[in-house]
This record gives sequence, structure tokens and C-alpha cells, in this order.
Amino acid sequence: MIEINDSEILPLSLEHNFWTWSAQRAISPIPVTRAQGVYFWDAQGKRYLDFNSMLMCVNIGHGDQRVIEAIAEQARQLPYAAPSMTTKPRAILGKMLAEITPGDLNRFFFTLGGAEANENAIKIARAYTGKHKILARYRSYHGATAGAMSLTGDPRRLAWEPNLMPGVVHFLDPFRYRSTFHRLNPEISERDFTQDYLNHIEELILYEGPNTIAAIMLETVTGTNGILIPPDGYLQGVRELCDKYQILLICDEVMSGFGRTGQWFAVNHWDVVPDLMTMAKGLTSAYAPLGAVAMRENIAEYFNDRVYYSGLTYNSHPISLAAAIATINVMKEDHIVENARNMGMVLRHHLNDLGEKHTSVGEVRSIGLFSAIEVVRNRKTREPMAPYNSSSPEMDRLRQQLLDKGLYCFVHWNVILVNPPLVINESQLAEGMAVIDDALEITDAAVEA
Repeated sequence: MIEINDSEILPLSLEHNFWTWSAQRAISPIPVTRAQGVYFWDAQGKRYLDFNSMLMCVNIGHGDQRVIEAIAEQARQLPYAAPSMTTKPRAILGKMLAEITPGDLNRFFFTLGGAEANENAIKIARAYTGKHKILARYRSYHGATAGAMSLTGDPRRLAWEPNLMPGVVHFLDPFRYRSTFHRLNPEISERDFTQDYLNHIEELILYEGPNTIAAIMLETVTGTNGILIPPDGYLQGVRELCDKYQILLICDEVMSGFGRTGQWFAVNHWDVVPDLMTMAKGLTSAYAPLGAVAMRENIAEYFNDRVYYSGLTYNSHPISLAAAIATINVMKEDHIVENARNMGMVLRHHLNDLGEKHTSVGEVRSIGLFSAIEVVRNRKTREPMAPYNSSSPEMDRLRQQLLDKGLYCFVHWNVILVNPPLVINESQLAEGMAVIDDALEITDAAVEA
């Protein structure tokens, strides 16, 4: 058995590991040793306030012993069963999810995480409809596996072209702050703005041929690409277009689900029931890897006498299912969804204050504890502080100052994302927002007159 001390974690990790989304020489990971609640500590004992729930996933906070004990008990009793078998946690979790998912989403296919959930949602949609095209948005991210990366519209997809899944057609997000359609008409009403983007989708459907399109897939609230919240009427309009043209609606709730927006699922804000809904991250609060595809009863019934040709060795892994059961129970017992809703209102006040104080803040967006600060060089032209798909010296310095001050945030291009664990309280929110407040002085100094 190899024993190491904390000071050896970083050098040994750099020597033997291969890192994602990075040039290997450029990687500089934080050597994390422990975590509790909304904080984690590195190998030097430095404490960080986790303002991103690690990767928008530790919704119930770190170190909850109720979930840890559930995992340990399941490991002692039955650590694994083949996917063709069933177990007590498999039976319980399906029933629990059916009680909290919207409408008649009451059948669940369990995967290892969000990407695999999205992969299987595509397969199910194509098999059920007999059609092959999937429409997805340009500012979406759906995962790093081949099919999910094909659905992804952002630049992470480009490195792998042309060796991706065929049949994906991308369309524009209803992103009002950077609307392609309304640069010369920024005062357009919300209703007309929404209708223009619905017309854009319908025109694309007609060009591509409704009889070739299996599904429209979208992040209910776009995540890493800026927390883009759909305007009222948009999601309902997409649902109507799907019904009109016999197209399935797939909502990716991997990031926005399980309380993140102040509802169990983001679709609940607009009373829309998708045909398929994917989930992961908050499903277990990342205490164990798990994803799922929720489907309506009629879709599940289609496969009653037809083979579904897909599977995973770790499908319905008992330890992960036990973690999910315990996580949902914790969320209910501690009223975590309600806390996310209440703290979301507090967070919005903080964000609005930053927007009023700092000249480099172009816009703030939030829904529950899912939020973004758009940082710009010029409020009038809306020039971003960092170019699309890149960074800048100012954003790099801002990011470093946040870390130096013990605040862990996700900084993506010119956007600061604020997505803390849903158990956060007012004083902890204020603590983190004060650090961001100070760091924005760096970008204020770069604002063009």
C-alpha cells in the first residue's frame, strides 16, 4: 500500500495523471484534502468558499453524513448487481423520482452521468420516432461523449469535427443581451422578442423537414455558457412547435435540476412537461456518479415489445442509487429547494448591487442559485471583457484574485458564474459576494471611456 502526505498530492498527480480540457503543461489543480458544507480545504490548509458547488453538482453541500452512511451501508449489503437484475434501491429510486418529476415522466433509465443520459435520450428519441435529426442550440453544452458533443453547440465541439454524430442541426439561443436579431431594435417587447426566436425555430424545422426531425434538445436554462434564462413563453412555444410537428422535446436538466433554480426542475417554472428529461449532478449531489433519462409513459411503452439496443455495465449501480435516494431525502428533510429559492432572492439583490456599482458589469442574470455576471469593456457596445472562446489578462487576474482570497468560482470567458451549494446562508453569500465585489475593481479599470 502506498502512503503519501498531503504535500505529495500535487506533484504525484501531475506526474501520473492526464487532465481534461487542458494543455497538460498548463494545468494547476488545487490539491483538495477535505470539504464540509459550503467550504473545502487544500493541502496547505487554506479554506475556500465553494461558489460553484465544485462543478455545479454538490447541491446539498459537502460531507453530509446521511448520504455517506447510505453509501457505506449499501456497499456493505450489495455493492453491485448486473444491469439485468433489480435491487431495493432501484425499486425505491424510480418511485421517488416519479413523485418529483413533472407530469407523466415516470420511467427512468439510469446511466453514469449527464453525457450518457443525453446519449441515451437521443437513442430513445430516434428509435421511438423513426427519425434521425436532432435540433440543439449553439450556446448549449450536453457532454463530452461523441453524441453529446455533437449536440453541443459551443466551441468545445469544434476540436472533434468532422468525426461526430451526423444529423445534428444547431439554432440560436434567445439571449436578449446579445441577440443576433435585435441589435438594431433593443427595445423590442418581451413578447415579440420571444416570438422572433420561436419563428426562427419553426423556419428551421420547415427547412430541415419535420418528417426528418426526431427531437429538439435544449438545456432548460443554459449553464456554463452564461446562465441564459428563457423568456416567458419561449419554452411553452417550443413545446407547441414540437406538438405541431410531431417532434419530441428533450430537456437537459443535468445542471439546472434538483433545486438549482429554486424548483425541483427548471421546467417547473414554465409548467412545461418534456417528452424526455435528462438529469445527473444534483441527483446524487456528486457523492456518487449517476445520471438518468426520464421518459413519458407512452415512450416507455413503445419498447414493450421492441428491444432497446443500448446498455451500460454500471446501469443502475446500487451504490449510486443509494446515494440518490439519500440525497433526495436530505433535500426534502432540510427544505433545500425552498432554501435555494429564498437565497436566490438574496443573491439577486447582491448581483443587482454589483451591476449598479461596477462599470464593467454589463448584465447580471439569475434564477434561484444559478447566476452569472457578464463582464464587459464597454456597456454601450457590450464588448466582452474577454473574446468569445478565449480569456484576457483582466479576466485572468480577476480569476486569480478570487482564488487568492479563498473564493472558488467558475470564470468562463467574460462571465463569472455564481452557483453555490443550495445549503448556503445569507452570511456565506455575503462573504463570497464581497470577494467578487473587490475583484471587479480589476475589470473596472479596463473599461473603455
